[in-house]
Amino acid sequence: MEDNIRNSDRAPLPVGLYPHARKVGGLLFLSGVGPRKKDSKNIPGVELNDKGEIVSYDIETQCKSVFENVRMILEDCGSSWDKLVDVQVFLTNMKDDFSTFNKVYADYFKDIQPCRTTVEINALPTPIAIELKCVAEVSS
Repeated sequence: MEDNIRNSDRAPLPVGLYPHARKVGGLLFLSGVGPRKKDSKNIPGVELNDKGEIVSYDIETQCKSVFENVRMILEDCGSSWDKLVDVQVFLTNMKDDFSTFNKVYADYFKDIQPCRTTVEINALPTPIAIELKCVAEVSS
């Protein structure tokens, strides 16, 4: 099974013991991907106070960063953006963020239109407002 584990050198390291992705048959399953940048504690679009709590955030900036992280992982793990077949979206504030997220999502996904599920959750493991879980086709 270990030979099915895939990781990206360009994406931020996972925050736990899991790979960026795992290849099973002709599919690539990505672990949850957030907006963090590689080798940085800085989260695009997020302002934290001294206690590490969110003071403010920009959902559009976070969306764009998440989408770029997903793109890097796909490319580095043997797939590509146009091979996405399913996207699960986790938002921490559906009421305030959904319309902006949906607009940015439409710009990025209009040509490929993968299946999508969007849910609101109470919190994510780091101070972020969005995380994506994706499935894509992959070559052998």
